[in-house]
Amino acid sequence: MQSIPVDTSRLGVLRCAVAPEAKLSNYDTKEIKKDRDGNTIYTVGVMVRQDGRRASVIEVAVPGEPKGITEGAELRLAGLVAFPWQMGDRHGISFRADAITPATPTPVKGGGAG
Repeated sequence: MQSIPVDTSRLGVLRCAVAPEAKLSNYDTKEIKKDRDGNTIYTVGVMVRQDGRRASVIEVAVPGEPKGITEGAELRLAGLVAFPWQMGDRHGISFRADAITPATPTPVKGGGAG
């Protein structure tokens, strides 16, 4: 399967539409999907909205739990790639990122300088 790098700077504003959830590899047994290194794979619903266009939501897989991600928050995606797929009559595009982080860092609580 060939991966296609995605230039996120051309996607406009990226926001969290669905908070991170562990991805299941087997819906019947509720087994959680892991990558080759044993990291849990999470999915995040990411809303993509370019200037003057309607919004689309893509589901992005990422290794490890993204921290500080809440619904509605603006996001940064590092290493986003697209993978075209086909299974019988079904086809589509899957997305994976190396990391998903808040566009604005979450403030550290109680660690102020004095």
